[in-house]
Formats: sequence, structure tokens, C-alpha cells
Amino acid sequence: MRSPGFIPGLFCAGQKDIVLSFDKILSMLILLNTKLRKMKKAYLFPGQGSQFSGMGKELYDTNSVAKKMFESANEILGFRITDIMFSGTDEELKQTNVTQPAIFLHSVILHETLSGSNDVDMVAGHSLGEFSALVANRTLTFEDALGLVAVRAGAMQKACEIVPSTMAAVLNLDDKVVEAICAEVNNSGEIVVAANYNCPGQLVISGSIKGIDIACEKMKEAGAKRALVLSVGGAFHSPFMEPAREELAKKIHATNFNEPICPVYQNVNAMPVSDPAEIKANLVSQLTAPVRWTQTIQNMVSDGATQFIEVGPGKVLQGLVKKINKEIEAMSA
Repeated sequence: MRSPGFIPGLFCAGQKDIVLSFDKILSMLILLNTKLRKMKKAYLFPGQGSQFSGMGKELYDTNSVAKKMFESANEILGFRITDIMFSGTDEELKQTNVTQPAIFLHSVILHETLSGSNDVDMVAGHSLGEFSALVANRTLTFEDALGLVAVRAGAMQKACEIVPSTMAAVLNLDDKVVEAICAEVNNSGEIVVAANYNCPGQLVISGSIKGIDIACEKMKEAGAKRALVLSVGGAFHSPFMEPAREELAKKIHATNFNEPICPVYQNVNAMPVSDPAEIKANLVSQLTAPVRWTQTIQNMVSDGATQFIEVGPGKVLQGLVKKINKEIEAMSA
């Protein structure tokens, strides 16, 4: 006996619609969850050249944790680097023994004041910035890393004084062409190597002063938009840094490296590394090897990075990220 007003099939049809709607919602939730799990955050840390007078002062004045870390750094370094950072001249900030620890301090202390600073899936740093990255992923303590940066800065300065050398930026020329010209110049008895693969169409070369001059002319002849000698102290990330590499290696090998909370994509191979011994070896090689930044960002994106956050002075790295991959989100901390 049917109840009054019951029409066969109507309730079943309505029930089917409800079930289909529920299935659709469930599928959407599963898809959203999958996307969220694939979304990964990456911290990026800048290198030398991002410094500016006044860097870190607001942090020092407004955050007690930051102030304590800055004062600790003054004691570790043996001079008040904060005075130069907060009110020094551009010339004072350009001194290698100031520039490198100053950028490191600004980056690391800013990172430590971020909410959820340990909520990160991967880290990377451009040249000097790799030391900041290793504090961010807890491979190194703040104090140990600052000690390494101080030794690195001093060793690089001494290496620059042994033999005069320099660097140049080459724009709008294919990497393979740049590498071939470097090899051609090397065959003439000079030393010129690719030093920084910053982004497609932007490669920095490093080498002897005469070799760089020759290479720049050849780059222009090959179609480079610009081949500009840079105002730097020496040929970083080249064989000219071998004395610095040897000095820094001793300090690195004597320093404790912990298991990181996430991988660091290192300059020398652009690959994710979590083994402390391997991180050490790559960090030693870094001074004489090229910074493979283009490949680093590409690999991080391939491994799921969807958001890049630059932690430190300037906005150079987020600009490079956008040139490497226009679809990726990049911002300042």
C-alpha cells in the first residue's frame, strides 16, 4: 500500500541527484586536498650586493629577539657591525668583512622573527645566502654560521689581494655561447669561467682582468646586449678563490652540521641535499664553483615549490625567480 501522494520514481530521482552532488563535492575536496599537499613553500636568501644603509635597524628597534641576536653578533665579530649596518656609508658597507656578515645577519634575524619560520619545505641561498639557508633549515646554529661567514669574508678578501681579478655581467646571450667564449679565452692563457647562472639571459663571468676584458668584447661580437665589468673586489666563484676555499674548508670541517628539517638546494649542483656530510662538501666547493641559480629554481619548482619567499635585504632573488618561471609566486618576507 502506497502512502498518499507518493509518485513512483520521484523520490529515487531526487535521491540520485543528492548522491551525485555529494560525490561531486567529495571529488572536489579530494582534488583540493591533493593540490594543497603539493603546494610547497621555499625560503630564498640573498647574497652579496643586497646591502643598504639602515638595514636591520627596524628589526633591532622593534623586536627583542632581534635585538638580542644583533648584540650577540657584535660580540662574536669583535666590533659593532650594527653601527655600520644602521648608519654606515655605502663605502663602509662595501667592505667584504662587513658586507657578508651584515647581509647574513639581516637575513637570518628576519627569518627568526617570522611566524611559523619552521613551516618550510625547502631552502636555498645565492652564494653567501647559502649560509643563511643552512641556519633556516637548522643545519647550522646562528653562532656557528656567523663564525663561518666571518672566516669566509676574510679569506675571500685575502684571495682578492693575491692576484687582481674581476667579474662581468653578460646579458641576452645563451649560456652555451658564453661558456664557449670562456673556453676560447682560456685557450689563450687567461682564466675566465661562468660564475653565476642567475636566470636565462643573465650570466656572470669571473676571471683575470685581461681575460674578462677580452671575453666581454667577444660576448658583444657574439650578440650580447651588454657585457659589463662589475665593480667587485675579485673573481668570486672561480679558481682565483682557491686560497679562500682551503682556509674556509678547515673551519667548515671543524664545525658541527646537524640533520636539517628540510632539504637545502645547494649552489654547486642545484640539487636538494639533506645529508650533513654532503652539505659540508658542497659548501667547501662553493667558493670556486659556479652558482647554478637558474637550475636551482627550476629544480625546486619541479619538486613542488609554488611559493618563494625572499628573506633578507633587497628584492633581487624574487625578480630572478619571475624571470626563470613567470607562473610562480615570489615575494618578500
